[in-house]
Amino acid sequence: MSKRTITVIPGDGIGPSIIDSALKILDKVGCDFEYDFADAGLVALEKHGELLPQQTLDLIEKNKITLKGPLTTPVGGGFTSINVTLRKKFALYANVRPVLSLKGTQARYEDIDIITVRENTEGMYSGLGQTVSDDGCTAEATSIITRKGAEKIAVFAYELARKENRKKVTIVHKANIMKSTSGLFLKVAREVSERFPDITTEEMIVDATCMKLVMNPENFDVIVTTNLFGDILSDLCAGLVGGLGMAPGANIGGNAAIFEAVHGSAPDIAGKNLANPTSVILASIQMLEHLGMADKAEAIRSAVTEVIASGDRTTRDLGGTYGTTDFTDAILERL
Repeated sequence: MSKRTITVIPGDGIGPSIIDSALKILDKVGCDFEYDFADAGLVALEKHGELLPQQTLDLIEKNKITLKGPLTTPVGGGFTSINVTLRKKFALYANVRPVLSLKGTQARYEDIDIITVRENTEGMYSGLGQTVSDDGCTAEATSIITRKGAEKIAVFAYELARKENRKKVTIVHKANIMKSTSGLFLKVAREVSERFPDITTEEMIVDATCMKLVMNPENFDVIVTTNLFGDILSDLCAGLVGGLGMAPGANIGGNAAIFEAVHGSAPDIAGKNLANPTSVILASIQMLEHLGMADKAEAIRSAVTEVIASGDRTTRDLGGTYGTTDFTDAILERL
């Protein structure tokens, strides 16, 4: 059997060092992958004169599965978000952000297990129709929600809930005010929910969701929502389990999937062997589950859980005093 090849985008800042950790762990557990390395972000801009070179797009297309470190999009004129570009280019319509409490983190809660499923290509976040008037006094943007897009993400969320033996899906919206866009999303999600009578459905307005996530996060299971709300809520959920360093993300489409650390490139600690690689290691676990390699995913998860719980060689954000490589070694030893 030929080896599976995955595209690896090390990214900017701390990206290369945390990606290196993840690859060492994947190799150690016996995944037997081949890696095609590709550039994107500032590193690509310096090397190739563009943020997202064609050869990188070709490799994502060819291998279908990509593991990605954090990328920096320069702030200001003319640069569109690389992540948004990738999502649209490969129709990665579902963004899946699980958060799970791990013992030994500095988190405020102990029993969180929530998956946020976010529509990834439509709505306010997609950046359509952004204009500023010549006098600089009026700004506009367009939000478009389609029945097709809403149905795809709702079906994805309910199917995921069923597959993972989850009991409840919460549809998060703002249909009381945004009656057209959020209204359509809610209407379609309701229709989809009727096809899944085995799963409890609740509906919640986004602002109430934020409050309840902070007060009683244990009441949530799977959340499905639109692009902008999902972006905000998934970061709030990450905060419940100790921050973005503990939160992976998957971008899934019909023909391709990109798994990533969801935090930034942290240029202030780049090259200092200080970064916590957990987010991208958890993203690689998502990748393995997507590829049907659940046993290997579980082996890595239990090793990571054990290291963080024991405090053995943990990084500063986890209350330890060690660096990226020490933390990685502690996981490798358990594997």
